[in-house]
Amino acid sequence: MNNMKVTVSGELKEYKDGTTLLELVGAENVEMPEYVTASVNDELLGYHEFEKTELKDGDVIEFLYFMGGGCI
Repeated sequence: MNNMKVTVSGELKEYKDGTTLLELVGAENVEMPEYVTASVNDELLGYHEFEKTELKDGDVIEFLYFMGGGCI
């Protein structure tokens, strides 16, 4: 199987073709994956979409955590 290059959190990395976003989350040791949203080429994806999202050569992935705040 061939490898593809993707950019993860600003760093160029190499993974095998067919890697899913869920597999990438595990390989990158993302903390609290059930609470993370991923941006793949500027498209926001929730955790429920990670397993069915297959990455492609050249993809740019960022992991985002949305924090709630309050008023003082």
